[in-house]
Amino acid sequence: MQSAPEDQPAMPDTTTPDTTTPDTTTPDTATDYPAADFPADLPLTVLTPAQAQAAGTTFRELGVAEKICEALEAAGIVTAFPIQELALPIALGGQDIIGQARTGTGKTLAFGIPLIERLDGVPGRTPAAPRALVVVPTRELAIQVADDLRTAASRSDVNVVTLYGGRAYEPQIEALATVDIVVGTPGRLLDLARQHLKLSQVSALVLDEADKMLDLGFLPDVERILKLTPTDRQTMLFSATMPGEVVTLARRHLRQATHVRAEQHDATSLVPSTEQHVFRAHQMDKAEVLVRVLQAEGRGLTIVFCRTKRTCDQVATTLTQRGFAAAAVHGDLGQGQRERAMRAFRSGKVDVLVATDVAARGLDVDDVTHVVNYECPEDDMAYLHRIGRTGRAGRAGVAVTFVDWRDMQRWTLINDALSLGHPDPPETYSTSEHLFAELGIPPTASGILPRAQRGRLGLQAEDLEDIGETGRIRSSAARGTAADGRGNGSRSDGGSRGNGRGDSDRGRGESGKGRDSGRSRSESGRSESGRGGAAESAGSPDREAGRRGRIRRRTRSGTPIPAGQAGQAAAGQLAPSAGAAPASATAPAGEGQPATTRRRRGQRGRKSRAAGQAAVASGAGAAASGPAQPAGATGPAAR
Repeated sequence: MQSAPEDQPAMPDTTTPDTTTPDTTTPDTATDYPAADFPADLPLTVLTPAQAQAAGTTFRELGVAEKICEALEAAGIVTAFPIQELALPIALGGQDIIGQARTGTGKTLAFGIPLIERLDGVPGRTPAAPRALVVVPTRELAIQVADDLRTAASRSDVNVVTLYGGRAYEPQIEALATVDIVVGTPGRLLDLARQHLKLSQVSALVLDEADKMLDLGFLPDVERILKLTPTDRQTMLFSATMPGEVVTLARRHLRQATHVRAEQHDATSLVPSTEQHVFRAHQMDKAEVLVRVLQAEGRGLTIVFCRTKRTCDQVATTLTQRGFAAAAVHGDLGQGQRERAMRAFRSGKVDVLVATDVAARGLDVDDVTHVVNYECPEDDMAYLHRIGRTGRAGRAGVAVTFVDWRDMQRWTLINDALSLGHPDPPETYSTSEHLFAELGIPPTASGILPRAQRGRLGLQAEDLEDIGETGRIRSSAARGTAADGRGNGSRSDGGSRGNGRGDSDRGRGESGKGRDSGRSRSESGRSESGRGGAAESAGSPDREAGRRGRIRRRTRSGTPIPAGQAGQAAAGQLAPSAGAAPASATAPAGEGQPATTRRRRGQRGRKSRAAGQAAVASGAGAAASGPAQPAGATGPAAR
């Protein structure tokens, strides 16, 4: 066991290259800081796996409370892992700590046991005011961490509450009445902290999977959460890797923290007990290859990772059609569906979980024997966390990666960064002999799972829990109201297509320029004045019943023509009087002034324009020599 000298200065000398603060403008790629380059003011303690296995230290020997030891023994947990053996003595003493270890090595209990022992039997429980806070990046990880803490606190008087998005607020707010430890995601914590959650009494805070928070863009939210907590709190930060931004966050908010690592820096980041296989598979043959891999001998629960949500759904559907009990987990699914799939996977009703990288961090499911990278990971860190879902807690596992031809450049970078020894994966198809030989696939395996091997109940056997999801309409009345608001273009407003356009369409119809009014004229008859017809039909029963009704009328200068004279008026349009004077010369403004002709849409309106102008001129002469226009007459002149 190695430790930094006690006479080391409290702050590093900025003139020394090895002790300068890492630049926060480092690239987005997560770089694992070596022990020599980590800030010198963070004491470093390293324990190799061989030393930990030789020690075989139990939790009682590490000074853990008897209640917690009994609860862990009841769950079959007796011996501490390396990161737990290093972190527990420091964390139980109330000091700040930075824990770094490979995925699947027991970091949850490394910070969970000190939190439970700190709060057990200590009075001071206040509603909506937790005394310990654990911040995690994903919802699935929040559920898992809370379950592990409840297992360790099963014989202690400590209440653990989980806060994450996708669920209704009310049950979570009610659970805060008797809270001691809160495990939550940054978004929901900030939402509840505005009104219902009080963080002023937090005495211990944990940041779990801090590098994943960086990848998801949660560090600004984490900074806001830290500012809401007391400055004299105990802070513990745990992560598999230490990017520069995470180190900067630790230096800003941790006080004289001790940095512990569960292995030497030159040790590989890969889990030694995981057997890795890499194949170059064609995109059109990946599904067939996957079906053969899932028929390998000794295969238990399997996680298939995809890069996109669409591919995730397609693969899950294909496997279900081929006879496998498969379920999908990705961000487009509701929280109830995601939890349902995870429950079915943990209970064994589903043995193939197809997921995006949302399930690649922190999830610990027993008996996961195979992990398949259906698509090449983005980088080496994504590869590490994906295959880290198998081979956990010393168990053996198999990791299979499919690399397409277009992904070879990305795979070369991953292979070189992790020294995997697979620079040129062999070209593999569903009928390749080396595929069957390396993975132990029976020669009789085909593209469909035999019925004799379909013993899983499937996703349908798992009930969908009503968790009161947010962001969707659940009642039929609300759906009906929403449908009415969206679709009031169902001809209930005089033929208008949408509720928001109904008034404007009616306005254009009255002036004779709307598309809907044009269709109404063509169906119910064409009038010389679109204004009068629209005005009288506005309140007609036909309009209320559905399509707007139009009345076919004949007018002369705004005055209705008797039915017997309609034919004469039509004949007069074709033979106007030669001596008729223009309306502007014989009639004063406002008295018998002809209606302004308008250009109509369509071939029919253009052909009758000349005839209409002649009819107007003829009607103007007759109006000048005839009686005055009666009161109450309709038309443009009267208006």
